[in-house]
Amino acid sequence: MFTRKEILTLISMASVNFGSMICYSILGPFFPTEAVKKGASQTVVGLIFGCYAVSNLIGSLVLGKYIVQIGAKFMLIAGLFVSSCCTIIFGFLDRAPAGPIFISLCFIVRSLDAVGFGAAMTSAFAMTAKIFPNNVATVLGSLEIFTGLGLILGPPLGGWLYQSFGYEVPFLSLGCLLLIMVPFNIYVLPSIEAVPSKDSFFRLLTHVKTILVCYVIFTLSAGLGFLDATLSLFAINRFGLSTGYVGLIMLGLSLPYCLASPLMGYFTDKYPATRVAFLVTGGITATIGFCLLGPAPFLHIQSQLWLLVVMLGLIGFSLGMSAIPTFPEIITCAYEIGFEEGLSTLGMVSGLFGAVWCTGMFYGPIVGGIIVQHLSFEWAATVQGALAFLVTLCNVKSKINCIMFLQKARESWSGSKNNLGSKTDIKNETRSSLHKPSLIVS
Repeated sequence: MFTRKEILTLISMASVNFGSMICYSILGPFFPTEAVKKGASQTVVGLIFGCYAVSNLIGSLVLGKYIVQIGAKFMLIAGLFVSSCCTIIFGFLDRAPAGPIFISLCFIVRSLDAVGFGAAMTSAFAMTAKIFPNNVATVLGSLEIFTGLGLILGPPLGGWLYQSFGYEVPFLSLGCLLLIMVPFNIYVLPSIEAVPSKDSFFRLLTHVKTILVCYVIFTLSAGLGFLDATLSLFAINRFGLSTGYVGLIMLGLSLPYCLASPLMGYFTDKYPATRVAFLVTGGITATIGFCLLGPAPFLHIQSQLWLLVVMLGLIGFSLGMSAIPTFPEIITCAYEIGFEEGLSTLGMVSGLFGAVWCTGMFYGPIVGGIIVQHLSFEWAATVQGALAFLVTLCNVKSKINCIMFLQKARESWSGSKNNLGSKTDIKNETRSSLHKPSLIVS
């Protein structure tokens, strides 16, 4: 049974995940089209999405390092407040003059929103791992249901509100929803006291396995960022869909992720040795999904709407397989190299996770937007598939090296044991010969 503190934490984290992700995901169906009307190119739209990731990256690293000094509860509540205010302000940007002024304001407001979002999520991950140390993946996987619900409801709700009421209403309504969660979390969220640690991110990155897991996180977020910035325009231009239908198509990505996450979390908590297997399987699945999303030009398959929806579902399921095991795996790596158990270490792990995730979210929209602008959506999706395939190969190679190392260590230990046994036998024979009486023939 959960204690009162654990139940309140779950309620709080669920509200943070849901509110933050629904506000984040409403832009997908209509903002790229609106930004193009205001004079932004496809590359600039990618940069607007990408600047969110850069600001989130910086915020996650700094705030993750100083989470104990700032206070985990205060960081989460302040982050929610900043993010909600920025979401509301973003709703008034359609009144700004088209061109450089509109684009500049988008960058400024989006960047501040990202810092607030980074503060809330960094604190949420760290507090969850602190309060549920033995069930990190299970709890995070269960909370990802609410992340998935936010991602599921955001695009269709945003598209419907935009079509029905215009540009401002989606941001104002959902920004106010997030603002209501500030006093709610002040009341329900427990306070956590901790001692600061002297460890650093750089020491955490000296572990090879940590770097590989970070690369997995990077490819996942790069793929999501790419789809956020480019999928709506591709679906509208290729299939002639409205923004409302584009929001429904994005359900194909969010729903499988929402369903798969708690199952993967429970399974990887119960059988930690399966984490690498899930990372590899998820990478292969993502590779297939991205290569058939366009589909890839070299496959010579005609693009069809049903195929697009099915591949989005496959990518969403692969995200559940790959994303959920990564956070507890980095925690394991931190403890393996001697980090102290506590909120400070969990804050750094959470900050590193957020920073790497944001690096991918920066890379995905920008590089994806450039490839779409100069080549096509099909080629850009293929590049994302190639990234997923590369990280799969790295994980397989790492696992093989680990098995070979353990096998050699076992053989070396067995050999040394045999040598020790033979040396002991020789010593015993020598000792017994010294004690035997001599036969002297005169």
